[in-house]
Amino acid sequence: MQDEPLFNRPLVEKYDRPGPRYTSYPTAPQFHAAFAEDDYRSAAERSNQAEEPKPLSVYVHIPFCKSLCYYCACNKIITHNTERAAEYLQWLRQEISVQGALFDSTRRMTQLHLGGGTPTYLSNAQLGELMATLDDAFHFAAPEEREFSLEVDPRTVTPEQVYELFALGFNRLSFGVQDFDHEVQQAVNRVQSEEQVVSLVKAARDAGFESVSVDLIYGLPLQTVASFDTTLSKIIDLQPDRIAAYSYAHLPELFKAQRLIRPEDMPPPERKLELLELTINRLTAAGYVYIGMDHFALPDDELSVARENGTLQRNFQGYSTHADCDMIGLGITSIGKVGDTYSQNVKETAQYQHRLDEGRLPVFRGYRLSDDDILRRDVINTLMCHGHLEFAAIEARHGIEFGSYFAKALKELEEMADDGLIALRNDEVEVLPAGRLMIRNLAMAFDAYLTPKENRYSRTV
Repeated sequence: MQDEPLFNRPLVEKYDRPGPRYTSYPTAPQFHAAFAEDDYRSAAERSNQAEEPKPLSVYVHIPFCKSLCYYCACNKIITHNTERAAEYLQWLRQEISVQGALFDSTRRMTQLHLGGGTPTYLSNAQLGELMATLDDAFHFAAPEEREFSLEVDPRTVTPEQVYELFALGFNRLSFGVQDFDHEVQQAVNRVQSEEQVVSLVKAARDAGFESVSVDLIYGLPLQTVASFDTTLSKIIDLQPDRIAAYSYAHLPELFKAQRLIRPEDMPPPERKLELLELTINRLTAAGYVYIGMDHFALPDDELSVARENGTLQRNFQGYSTHADCDMIGLGITSIGKVGDTYSQNVKETAQYQHRLDEGRLPVFRGYRLSDDDILRRDVINTLMCHGHLEFAAIEARHGIEFGSYFAKALKELEEMADDGLIALRNDEVEVLPAGRLMIRNLAMAFDAYLTPKENRYSRTV
């Protein structure tokens, strides 16, 4: 893939339609309740018996927040009652114990991510207790082999606490900034100062964190090109290693919190595209590499290096250099990937507590991949991570004849080829610069489960 994406407004408008983000294939709507706890236990056992068992990756969901961000579509619990978090931590420790017993003690945990909600809703003492429990159950890899990350709400920590987080074993931080503009912050009920963010990023650098990421959102109420340009300038001055610039999906009919946003404050659709174009142009001009989807990274960051050398991967946490792990989801709503299966935990804390009190895993649905699923996942991941697909390589890995097996998909791709988004040849597909923003559309051609005009997903651009 060439380094610079090409923003072509007419083509972006043409292909901007609902579609999956493909953090998994098949995607979550295919998960079903027939996949039960026994299926998960069997998958864990098969993973232990593999010729070369994979390292372990763990995601922990901390659902608590002290205030409601109106744009948020995550599973969260808004409360100032910190006892609820203390109770949740007790149940979480039970799940860690049950899950840890399923995996051989010789396997090592190389990747950890705490998401939410607000992981820093927990005190540093509680986080330390959680880390010790995780280490006992899953056996941390050596420090130089770890990628242990934590999402941070800048309103919930001090620079001094950042040093403590590093001492607990975290080596990557992700700060939720979204936008520095005060009017935008008020419109979404997330007011935080630029000074807070600057002081925390500096503390993270001084403490020794290997990577500092910043999350932004474009398409929020009251955003203008001028105001977001100012935010981008301030972020560029901070020089975070990675920047995630997410498109805001306004779906008030699905997410109650979004109904608190005034409809008249929402930017028109054409402005959202202007904000996307601005973001791409500003960040790439500042030296950031466009990784794909929403992600940008400095040239020497691991993501940029992996994209350059062909080792970039993708999992439930997005683009990664450690995706080829067995991924264990802990806490309510968490999703895991063990062997050839996906699984998801229950969504309510009462159900979570009830199952754990009975000594059961809180898995309530999942999916076991077929040979066709594994093949299509390989194709989709290759395209989304590398932008180039050689048919012969897929044929060798899966024992198929690509042209006949994917005849329908290749026919669908002819339009994208005619529009200059891809080069469609007899033996390969190559994503051209103009097609990099439409990578989800390309993947959709190989998705066996999508139905026409399906609108349960966010828009692809």
